[in-house]
Amino acid sequence: MQKISFYNHFYPRERHKTMKKVLGLGNALTDMLLQVSEDDLRELGFPKGSMNLISMEQAEQIQMRFASVRKHMVAGGSASNAINTIAALGGKAAFIGKIGNDEVGDFYREDMIKNNVKPILLTSNKEMSGCSIVLITPDGERTFATYLGAASEMQADDIQKEAFIGYDIFHIEGYLVQNHALIEKAIRLAKESGCMVSLDLASYNVVNENHLFLKELIRQYVDIVFANEDESFAYTHLNPEESVAKIAEQCDIAVVKVGKRGSYVQQGSQRYHIGAITTSCTDSTGAGDLYAGGFLHALSDGFDIRRCGEIGTIAAGRVVEIVGTKLSEETWDEIRRICALYRGFMMKYNN
Repeated sequence: MQKISFYNHFYPRERHKTMKKVLGLGNALTDMLLQVSEDDLRELGFPKGSMNLISMEQAEQIQMRFASVRKHMVAGGSASNAINTIAALGGKAAFIGKIGNDEVGDFYREDMIKNNVKPILLTSNKEMSGCSIVLITPDGERTFATYLGAASEMQADDIQKEAFIGYDIFHIEGYLVQNHALIEKAIRLAKESGCMVSLDLASYNVVNENHLFLKELIRQYVDIVFANEDESFAYTHLNPEESVAKIAEQCDIAVVKVGKRGSYVQQGSQRYHIGAITTSCTDSTGAGDLYAGGFLHALSDGFDIRRCGEIGTIAAGRVVEIVGTKLSEETWDEIRRICALYRGFMMKYNN
């Protein structure tokens, strides 16, 4: 007799075929994770919790400074982390980015394939593949020093309408907002193809530098906005609960994450506070990305926004327990089982 798993019982193949497909666009970056002291961070001159663009020379200097520190390397990037989460939870997902013609680029492509993500990767013959040096202080807060490399070469002309065919949700990272022509074309093509558009604001300094452009973009094109407390304040100058309501006036679904206090999600007049799960924070790298990925996976499977927020919260809560963004298969299986349980409840109450 064939054994039927709990997951497959509530996620039959027929159901999987009806799940919405998600396409991501972002900087294809390999993350280099370094655990540093508060003094180290101050001496480098980076504001804590910020994202800073650096040159190849600066990247080499930082690596030399911490040559004796143990490093953890993973294929990353904000949108890529979210897309990998969707695929790990059983969703159908693809990612558009640009890499160099080098070993790091090959590693990035192979990692996506290994994780069941369809890679739509452009290749540069001029720049090396990008990397993001993630400086993790003892409190688990992370500060980014990013050399974009080949990722910075991605331009509006690289984005073609054919890439959006067959996808239902388009997720884009806020770091690309600094390239106005690129993000405008990508979002316009996504909307023309019938996609919902999801935007993660990415960093408070990105919001500050592009405030008016972001406001117009969200009002015209964006369906789902993800922000953390600092980003939402930079965008609205309001506290989180007021901020999520304000953002929800400009799009369909608004999410404001407030760290250990959980998150607020709102659609229309429906607002929920989702409590954080109890966990020990080792490294907050990727927490927001995995929240977005978990949320979008649940949304692609027809869950309501409260359940979406809960799945996002669980994914974020698990990733802060480890260094890096790659959860173990056992942890993914735990989250998949919870999704399957929710699916079972939905099937029961909808019949």
